Amino acid sequence: MIETDILIIGAGPTGLFAVFEAGLLQLKCHIIDALPQPGGQLAELYPKKPIFDIPGYPEVLAGDLVNNLMDQIKQFQPGFTLAETAETIEKLEDGSFIVTTNKGTQHKAKAIAIAGGLGTFEPRKPQIDDIAFYEEKGVDYFIKDPEKYRNKNVVIAGGGDSALDWSIFLANVASSVTLIHRRNEFRGALDSVEKVQELKKAGKIKLITPAEVTGINGSEHVESIDLDINGAHQNIKTDYFIPLFGLTPKLGAIANWGLEIEKNAIKVNNALDYQTNVDGIYAIGDVNTYPGKLKLILCGFHEATLMCQSVYNRINPGKRYVLKYTTVSGVDGFDGTRKEAEKAVVKSIE
Repeated sequence: MIETDILIIGAGPTGLFAVFEAGLLQLKCHIIDALPQPGGQLAELYPKKPIFDIPGYPEVLAGDLVNNLMDQIKQFQPGFTLAETAETIEKLEDGSFIVTTNKGTQHKAKAIAIAGGLGTFEPRKPQIDDIAFYEEKGVDYFIKDPEKYRNKNVVIAGGGDSALDWSIFLANVASSVTLIHRRNEFRGALDSVEKVQELKKAGKIKLITPAEVTGINGSEHVESIDLDINGAHQNIKTDYFIPLFGLTPKLGAIANWGLEIEKNAIKVNNALDYQTNVDGIYAIGDVNTYPGKLKLILCGFHEATLMCQSVYNRINPGKRYVLKYTTVSGVDGFDGTRKEAEKAVVKSIE
């Protein structure tokens, strides 16, 4: 039995930052995540993709942001249960919880913070015969390491931001990039569409619209794809076929925990502490919903901060709360020795 103060479900950026905020309050955290490594979507789907809306970072790669968050929380020594999913929950008479994973690992916690992003993801796959046979044999639904495609022929299908962004990025990596979309119009950002058109004119991207991939060929690995272009058939030789049609989010077993759900998101009380309808269970980050909700990483950071304050009061009822400013005291004062922490300049909230 793993015991902790806050059990965080989801090791994405919001869940990781919650460890830092909890650590400042001397609350111990343990994280469960279905992926084999921390980072959530940032690590699993686009580690090399730049992010532009993190305060203090004009631009930061998703993978680098994860690494920075891990460096920030290592001083608080969180525990991790990776490559397992939270399946069942039991609330005990003392208000604590026992969460059991799909592999039978049990966790006992005084509070639960669900930070599962948009939940588990399944790629939207095109309706192509035998596509499952070619998965990991030339068919990829995510791009984790662009170097995999260096000097290779790549075909990307899709009309959204991911298809446009990766076509632009791989134009300087792959031997050839072909972008296929079933419509002439794209759903992505206008500047990305314009960039693709510029690369097309420069001969760095081959753009085929409107068209649809109808078949995949190859004995042990993708060798070519079949296209339908306004009723006409065409065959294109390629090393990789990457359909980027988006992801289908699912809450998984958490949806059966008696929480109030609205459009695949967990309703919370945003006026106070992002607690759900179940006392002691919170939801932070993209997994929650409330009036005016914005699905941004920085919003998840804010929600994690207030959640930790609420858990502190829940665990320490009636105890005087001391808000400490790290700009004055640094973080060393929060290393688990209350006596040293109270030497810092503080502001007391009665």
